[in-house]
Amino acid sequence: MQHFKDTTNNKTKPKVTLKQAFVTIIWPRRKLVFLGLILIVIKSLSGLILPWQSKVLLDEVVPSGDTGKLWILIAIVIAAITIQAVTSFLLTKVLSIQAQYLISELRAQVQKKVLSLPISFFDNTKSGALVSRIMTDVEGVRNLIGTGLVQLVGGTFTAIISLILLIRINPWMTLFVFVPLSIFGIIALKAFKYIRPIFRARGKINAEVTGRLTETLAGVRVIKAFNAEEQENTAFEKGVDRLYQNVKKSLTATALMTSSSTFLIGLATTGIMGIGGYYMIIGEMSTGDFLFFTLLLGFMIAPIIQMSNIGSQLTEALAGLDRTEELMNMSAEEDDENRTITLQNFKGEIEFNNVSFEYEENKTILHNINFKAASGSVIALVGSSGSGKSTIAGLSATFLNPKSGQITIDGEDLSKVKLNSFRQHLGVVLQDEFLFEGTIRENIMFPRPDATEEQLKAAVQAAYVNEFTDRFEDGLETLIGERGVKLSGGQRQRIAIARAILANPKIIILDEATSNLDTESEALIQKSLAQLTKNRTTIVIAHRLSTIRKADQILVIEAGKIAERGNHDDLIAKKGRYFDLYTYQAKI
Repeated sequence: MQHFKDTTNNKTKPKVTLKQAFVTIIWPRRKLVFLGLILIVIKSLSGLILPWQSKVLLDEVVPSGDTGKLWILIAIVIAAITIQAVTSFLLTKVLSIQAQYLISELRAQVQKKVLSLPISFFDNTKSGALVSRIMTDVEGVRNLIGTGLVQLVGGTFTAIISLILLIRINPWMTLFVFVPLSIFGIIALKAFKYIRPIFRARGKINAEVTGRLTETLAGVRVIKAFNAEEQENTAFEKGVDRLYQNVKKSLTATALMTSSSTFLIGLATTGIMGIGGYYMIIGEMSTGDFLFFTLLLGFMIAPIIQMSNIGSQLTEALAGLDRTEELMNMSAEEDDENRTITLQNFKGEIEFNNVSFEYEENKTILHNINFKAASGSVIALVGSSGSGKSTIAGLSATFLNPKSGQITIDGEDLSKVKLNSFRQHLGVVLQDEFLFEGTIRENIMFPRPDATEEQLKAAVQAAYVNEFTDRFEDGLETLIGERGVKLSGGQRQRIAIARAILANPKIIILDEATSNLDTESEALIQKSLAQLTKNRTTIVIAHRLSTIRKADQILVIEAGKIAERGNHDDLIAKKGRYFDLYTYQAKI
């Protein structure tokens, strides 16, 4: 799909216009839309047959008593009704189904865009809110190319034809009708201008409420453990109330349009009864003409009354597209023009040169970090919580970008390397490893769906996953539940390590990879980690210092700086910070 041009500056949110929506959504599908418009015209014209034949019935057939003409009239009306039914069905096939296809296409594009955004975006955005924006915001498109378009164009065409016929029957009665309709049009235009920001805000509120609900359901164990149901209920009720207040505003505006149309059109109808009755009394209008005029008036007014509904649909669609465009206009990680280098003959040598980093302005987390991880070496990061260890790991994985300094990979500036070129050689095992709902097999094969059974089996054995799957009735086909809730922490960790082994990366980042394991599991995992890290550049974050004794280099991180560096024996001999940490843990 071609995207809307962003003509706004960074401080102004994009606002999608009907012209932009036409150019980018409707025009590329002009053949289908044109076919739909032809069907709309046929449907509208066939709808005018009934009022026309009603006039013929009263003015010609009944006075003449010709039953032959009566049967012809009935046949004409049945044919018109049949045409209306067939064209309605075809319109659904042509436009409504195409609209649903477009929605699915847009959802796929928005999801693809979201996944291309940097990690920092996800750190500041609730996943539930993103789900709402991907699934809900694009739904309004169906009103641009589906039902809304059918009603708008078809109704407008019918109204114009009806207006021409009304003028031919009695121009003065038609002019009388135009006064209240013009007033209604002015009210409707002002109401739509008022409603659009409300719909835009509704999408944002709905995303926030959905986000909180998703978070609540994911953390239900914590909520119940702390008996916090009431406060979560209160928080959700506040969000729902905000949504209600927003809907109330839009309903008030819509109700104003609806009631205005009812009143003004009621006045017009009453006037027509009086004027039409006068013309029939003086003999300038037949009964058939009055019935024809009245029925045609309904055909002209009905689309105008529908305008309040159609206008709300189109306004909601454009508001949703506004929010969608905000996402689509964001810069993806790969959009960085500086990233032009494709890594060749990858070795996996990482070097930090005076690297500093801050999450917030003027709040530096890392200060001038310098170290080199040779290809195939193991670098261990130790230190107290909040010292900056995970930040170094995030920088190494390109999840974060340094504020100053330079990180190189095989001598190339990492900020200029294409992310895909680097990340295809990267494997990560986190402390709270994420598993997808599904089977153990599916989770292990996630990075390499095309892996052979032998490769899978080797990874399973290397991570000692078979140690517990052999006891399961379904083995590797065991369903693990959302986020692996049916498994223990150690079992989840071993699956994550098996996944990393199967990926066969050149660089491994282990963030507290053994923290969730009992002593027995840890012993097994240490063996599998030794296999995993063999001939691979490895950055290890560990609280259990006993697990990193064989590291080639240990960096002690304190307050965002490297306080000490060296291997285990060197640091023990120095009797500094590492010595204190190690001896303290040994006592425990």
